[in-house]
Amino acid sequence: MRRIAAFLLVPMVACAALAGCGSSSAPSGDANNSVSATGGFDKSPKVSIPAASPTSKLAFKTQIKGTGSPLVAGDVTLANVVLYKWAGTKHTLLDSTFKTGPQLIPTNIGLPGLADALKGQHIGSRVVAVLPPKYGYGTAGNTNLGVKGTDTLVWVIDLIKQFSPDASVPGAQTSTGGGKLPTVTTKPGQQPVVVVPKGTAPSKLSTTTLIQGTGPKLAAGQTVVAQYVGVNWRTGKVFSTSWPSASQPTGEPFAFQLGSGVIQGWSQALPGVAVGSRVMLVIPPALAYGPTGGQKSAGIEKNDTLVFVIDILSAS
Repeated sequence: MRRIAAFLLVPMVACAALAGCGSSSAPSGDANNSVSATGGFDKSPKVSIPAASPTSKLAFKTQIKGTGSPLVAGDVTLANVVLYKWAGTKHTLLDSTFKTGPQLIPTNIGLPGLADALKGQHIGSRVVAVLPPKYGYGTAGNTNLGVKGTDTLVWVIDLIKQFSPDASVPGAQTSTGGGKLPTVTTKPGQQPVVVVPKGTAPSKLSTTTLIQGTGPKLAAGQTVVAQYVGVNWRTGKVFSTSWPSASQPTGEPFAFQLGSGVIQGWSQALPGVAVGSRVMLVIPPALAYGPTGGQKSAGIEKNDTLVFVIDILSAS
């Protein structure tokens, strides 16, 4: 399902260039408007798509109206998503995060029809959106998702929780690390600054709690939302960050499933950490990118030890 989140950001033609882009929904007699999703919020829905050809009309509706805060431009939202493609009288399920865990989607989505559908929505809502090609991926389609330029898309989105680009855990640091470990300093809402000491890196995985959270403890299989900054011990330089930065001014928190999709150091060190905590991980090569020979694009060699400072924002 990560592939869906990854390709949501593909920029499309500006909304102003699309006829009818500002319309709220299709006429009641339009096939697109008859699409619906039933079932409880944040439960896998039953999606009803008619055995008819889709039209060229954008259609969307709030199937469940949430009572949480409204979506804020520039933020990202943790959501469960079901995606279908609809061509002719047939439709095909492309993917569902109800099977793999929720994902973060940007409020300022690059798909004009979906951006219209999400505008003004509240957390706790279920939104159903039917996007003809010109409101989605255009005539080029999206080969990574198996979407042709003639396919209509049906999105069902349950909006669970929203995060700002500079979200961080509350509370003051009770530790800054130090000694033979890196020192971490920070200001509220800003990326932590990590200073690596001179000397040889530890040979074993270490976890240092900098801010103790009070939420439930993480367990394998959960979807975790976090902010992080990664520093290469050898160079002392940041190689990756979810925080807003010069190279990525918008930034956004990172969602992952604990135990898969992340390096072994994260999978081993994070279970048992309480939500709301800030932790520093020092990860030896064998539990980082050593087994894969490093990560050239990030300047990581196979023998590099990595340092991560991670804010655990949420888990579900």
